[in-house]
Amino acid sequence: MRIVVISDSHGNIDAVERIIARNPNTRIFMHLGDGEREFNVMRVKYPELDLRIVAGNCDYNSNFPMVHVIDTEFARIMCTHGHRYSVKEGTEVLRSIALDNDCSVALYGHTHRRLNSYSDGIYLMNPGSCSQPRDGKPPSYGYIDLTTAGIVTNVVDL
Repeated sequence: MRIVVISDSHGNIDAVERIIARNPNTRIFMHLGDGEREFNVMRVKYPELDLRIVAGNCDYNSNFPMVHVIDTEFARIMCTHGHRYSVKEGTEVLRSIALDNDCSVALYGHTHRRLNSYSDGIYLMNPGSCSQPRDGKPPSYGYIDLTTAGIVTNVVDL
């Protein structure tokens, strides 16, 4: 089972559409916020896809949740934009909340900087930004492959 993780598209509909086109066998597309407008366009254009989103700090007056948990047969995944968990200062709060909620994966955005790590039983991923990276690297997105053999997380260039 593959989950594609997108964040911080900030109006770049083309970037989101390219990610969707590159991943035709994806089970879930998870947007981590600051892309509500693009998400709504893709939801209309691709009604057959499982598209999910959490509200980001730039998704003003959003009705989307701040946190979304994906329960699969292989893992429990916490998804958030991250601005309410001080992710610009570090990931300790996010990691702690994921552990407290029996999540083995925590996904976040907000910083526009890629991160892909594993420690203390938690996979932690920030896919970076698919339109406005702030880490000197190309625009990016991430994916999670979940199987009976385990969990693989990766961040790739767009």
